[in-house]
Amino acid sequence: LELPEGASLAVLGPNGSGKTTLLNCMARQTSTNTGHVRIDGTDTGSMSTDEIARSIGFVPQTVVPAFAYATLDYVVTGCAPRMGLFRKPGPAEYETAWQALELMELTHLAHKPYTEISGGERQQVTIARALAQQAGILLMDEPTAHLDYGNQVKVLRIIKTLAARGYAVCITTHNPDHALMLGDRVAVLGRNGSFTFGTPESVITGTFLSSLYDIDILVRRIDGLDRDICVAHPF
Repeated sequence: LELPEGASLAVLGPNGSGKTTLLNCMARQTSTNTGHVRIDGTDTGSMSTDEIARSIGFVPQTVVPAFAYATLDYVVTGCAPRMGLFRKPGPAEYETAWQALELMELTHLAHKPYTEISGGERQQVTIARALAQQAGILLMDEPTAHLDYGNQVKVLRIIKTLAARGYAVCITTHNPDHALMLGDRVAVLGRNGSFTFGTPESVITGTFLSSLYDIDILVRRIDGLDRDICVAHPF
């Protein structure tokens, strides 16, 4: 698959199908046995850790805080790949971190200890930290997993905004509606190792999803929304 700048990609699939592994390979958190991952034509296997960090902002499923940093101080650590060795973050780095919190609508958390905010807030702050890296590629492993419905929609809206600004954004998700809401590209990993890649309109159909998840799923167009939605058949 290819993910150009200015595009978003939603990766779907049942539990255990390899979504997180795929993302880890893309971020070179995990080595690949076969195939290649390239950034602007350069194989990531030949890139240093710093080069990877300057190119890719990575948001894992779960972050366990080690220290009670103020949230702003935690976000500013995302600037580290672009700072010299032993250099402390200065006003420019803190401005970058503040702008990332502003984009995520989280400035009210700036001075709260990172260990004392909720799991959902921590997930969003971790996205802000990835934004502070100022990398052109953002990889997010289930970024909406711990969020209420309103914050799920907020994060998806921000992802569309980032893509419009030229970022290449890839997320994993268990919700086909997220791919439909982003409306760009979707990749689906099946339990049997199958791989499907295309537009949401061509991939996300009731027949395909019913086979993928082994339940009856309907995909219907909603007047006024200008997009489809997925609905599980009544049981």
